[in-house]
Amino acid sequence: MHHSMYLKGMRDGIPVMLGYFVVSITIGIAARGADLTAAQATVMSLTNLTSAGQFASFAIIAAGAPYLELLISQAVINLRYCLMSCALSQKVDQRMPFYHRLFMAFGITDEIFGLAIGQKGKLDPWYMYGAMSVAIPGWTLGTLLGILSTGMLPASILNAMNMALYGMFIAIFMPAARDNKILLPIIFLSMGASAVFQMLPVFDFISSGMKIIILTLAISFAAAVLFPIADEESDGAASGKEAGPGTDGAVSGGKEAGRS
Repeated sequence: MHHSMYLKGMRDGIPVMLGYFVVSITIGIAARGADLTAAQATVMSLTNLTSAGQFASFAIIAAGAPYLELLISQAVINLRYCLMSCALSQKVDQRMPFYHRLFMAFGITDEIFGLAIGQKGKLDPWYMYGAMSVAIPGWTLGTLLGILSTGMLPASILNAMNMALYGMFIAIFMPAARDNKILLPIIFLSMGASAVFQMLPVFDFISSGMKIIILTLAISFAAAVLFPIADEESDGAASGKEAGPGTDGAVSGGKEAGRS
């Protein structure tokens, strides 16, 4: 079962890998502008899977700012991944070992989170590993290619590469929105609210990372209150009580335990 879930994660992660490879070329070009070597930029992409965080770090490195400023900026920009981790924690088995949770947390990006949260039922860690095993090399190799090919690509090509990331977001979330009538309006509401936050000058004092966190908390809280999801575990327990202590109930419980 782990083998099949790993392969499924790899298959679903291929579009993410392709998008990462294209977009991370601009990461490599920006790294060269900050006077990073190819090895430094490649290791950064391998260990820090965030475009916004890396772009911000390049500006701070180029300015010669202290490490404390770099630490604070990365914590603020990447704080949204804590929210994603909290959401995914509701989809994993409570008995899952800590080391699985640790490795899964390392690979949480916007796109991999979109793949994982869209999976039905409990999330198998091997699905995440499969997606990570193709997405992370794509991001890393794209960065390496970008820093090695600095100055060779025209600005129009670089702008087109940046737009590929938004297309990848749409490709990830639209299938889930098609199956959920509530999710699609929430997506459009999030897009509209994000545009308002970005365009109105009254919100200029808020960083882009904090804007994402505020919108995520506000919209997800409102959606949870207005459209609560039934507790699957409670439903399962109720069904078990209705089945009673007979043989069928015992066999069914054994099958469920085997799957988990």
